[in-house]
Amino acid sequence: MNPKTKVAILVSALALAAAGGARAATRPAPPRQAGAAQQAQLRKLQAIVAGLHPVEGNYTARDFRFHNGQTMPELRLHYTTLGRPRRDARGRVTNAVLFLHGTGGTGHQFLGPQFAGVLFGPGELFDANRYYIILPDDIGHGGSSKPSDGLRMNFPNYDYSDMVRGEHLLVTQALGVNHLRLVGGTSMGCMHTWMWAEDYPDFMDSALPLACLTIQISGRNRIVRRLIMDDIRDDPAWDNGNYKTEPMCGLRGTLGLTFFFGSAPVFDQRMFPTRDAADRYTERFEKAVLSRLDANDMLYQWNSSRNYDPSPQLGRIKTWVMYINSADDQVNPQELGIAQQEIKKVKHGRFVLIPISPETRGHGTHSLPAVWRKYLVELLQESQRPGDPRVSAGTK
Repeated sequence: MNPKTKVAILVSALALAAAGGARAATRPAPPRQAGAAQQAQLRKLQAIVAGLHPVEGNYTARDFRFHNGQTMPELRLHYTTLGRPRRDARGRVTNAVLFLHGTGGTGHQFLGPQFAGVLFGPGELFDANRYYIILPDDIGHGGSSKPSDGLRMNFPNYDYSDMVRGEHLLVTQALGVNHLRLVGGTSMGCMHTWMWAEDYPDFMDSALPLACLTIQISGRNRIVRRLIMDDIRDDPAWDNGNYKTEPMCGLRGTLGLTFFFGSAPVFDQRMFPTRDAADRYTERFEKAVLSRLDANDMLYQWNSSRNYDPSPQLGRIKTWVMYINSADDQVNPQELGIAQQEIKKVKHGRFVLIPISPETRGHGTHSLPAVWRKYLVELLQESQRPGDPRVSAGTK
C-alpha cells in the first residue's frame, strides 16, 4: 500500500485514527490487563488479515462520458478482490459482495484488521474462501484516475452518479459479475449504496448503508463541506489548482474541520485525558497527513456530493435494506430524526441506531463490524435465496 493510500484511509476514518487499533474494555479491569487483552485481540485480527490474498487490478473504461457531458478517452478504475465468483446453473453469480469506501478513502480501508479480520477471515460472515469480495477505488480516489494524475482542475467535474456508474462498469465489465449478494458502504459509500439500490433494483439481494442520510446534502453537513472547499480555494497558494507547492494553510483548515466532523467526543476524551496527550496526538496526526495530501484531489472529492439526493426514489427500492447509523455520529446527528422517517419509504427497509458505548467511534463506527455484525447476520438471513452460500453467525 503506497503512502498516499495509507493517508487516504486515515482521512476517511478520522474517528478510528486515534484508536490505534485498541478497543475499550467492556467491563472494569486493571489497565495492564485490558491493554494486554486488546493487543492480543489485535494480533489475532492481524494474523487473519495476513492470511488473506487480495488481488489488485485496473479496468480501463474507454470514452467514459460524465453526467455533465465531459469525457475521458481512458478512465482508469482500480480495484481489489478477495476470493472467486461462483455461479449457479443459470450462470448467476451467487457469492459476490461489494463494499464501497468513504470520501478520501480507497478499497484498501476494508483490509484493516478491524474490518477484514472480523468479516473476511475463515468461518466469518464473508469468509473469502466462500465469497467474492469486491473493493473498488472510486473515481478521484486511490489507484483510479484522479486530478493529481496530471489534469488537475481540467479533470472532469465528476459527481456521485459518475462514481456509481463507474462502480457498476467495474463490477459487470471488468469482473463479469451479474448479481451481488450484498452492496454495502461507509459514509460516501453509504450514499452510493442507496443509489445502487435505486439505479439497479434487481442487481442485488441486500443493501447495507452505514453512516449517512438519504436526503440532499444540506444543513451543517453542507456547510462543513463548503468550508472545506473554500479553505482550499481561498489559500493564496492555490493558484486555481496550479500550485507549485500544496496550499498548506487551506489544507490545515480542512484537516481541522474533517477531524471535528468525524470525531467521537467520549472516545477522544478517554484516549487523550490530558492536554499533553491531546497535543502529542495532534502533532503526530498533522505530520502524518499534511505532508501527503493533494488539494486538487480533496477539492474534487468533497465537491462530488453536491447533487446527491436519493429521497424521492426510495420507494422504488426492491432489495432488503439494513440501514445503520450510530448515535455519536457528528456527520449525521441522530437528533435530526431524518433516518427514522426516511426508512418508512423503503418496503423491505429497517433502520438501526447504535447507542453510544465504549465500542462506538462516532462516524467511524461504520468501519467496526464487531459493533454491528449481528444486524448484518439478520439482513443476510432475511434476504437469502436458494443457492446462496449458507448464512451462519460466524465465529464471533
